[in-house]
Amino acid sequence: MLVSQTQRSRGSSRDYVYGMIKGQIMNGEIAPGTKLSEKEISEKLNVSRTPVREAFLQLNQEELLGVYPQIGTIVTKIDLKLVEEGRFVRENIERAIVRDAATEMDKENLLQLETNLTLQDFSLEKGSFKRLFELDDEFHQLLYRGCGKIRTWDMVKRMNIQFDRLRLLRLAVNHDWHHIVGQHRKIFDAVAASDPDKAEEATLEHLKLVNVEKEALRKENPDFFV
Repeated sequence: MLVSQTQRSRGSSRDYVYGMIKGQIMNGEIAPGTKLSEKEISEKLNVSRTPVREAFLQLNQEELLGVYPQIGTIVTKIDLKLVEEGRFVRENIERAIVRDAATEMDKENLLQLETNLTLQDFSLEKGSFKRLFELDDEFHQLLYRGCGKIRTWDMVKRMNIQFDRLRLLRLAVNHDWHHIVGQHRKIFDAVAASDPDKAEEATLEHLKLVNVEKEALRKENPDFFV
């Protein structure tokens, strides 16, 4: 795969390589346990080995890659302990976020949330599941942004890398997006109605969805987990 000048101008080679590899790990194109080669990736992406090495280092810090002497660089398996820790952090922070949103969010931010939901409905109709995952993430980000807590969102996202991997794996085998979009609608309706109790209740229901099925996912894909 060659990198065009337009693509390269969007960011450094390191950022480009990092984004490509991380995206493929997160969506399962590169399976847990896969060995990666600096040389092969640099040739595939038409970049030098330095940005690949730097991207590997960043992904190692995010616990998506493990570097093992005498073995090499391996895509980490999904650690359910980290999944649970990330879910715990997100659940307890996000329930507070939606309570704030229900009392603080202004009309402009509510409009952005509603626009996001409209795009979710459109993507659902078209069967664009990758786009739906992006819009799902954006929906939650907008809740944090609408409360002036975007740095909190960044922190939560860093803590939830393993949780997001599990969510993407789940959605790869179970496209229940109608249910997920419906849950988003319930959260939005409660926030728009300035009802913090219902907003919190809908958010907890939504974030526990993956937790319910994680054992089934581990049984179906035992090689993906530690």
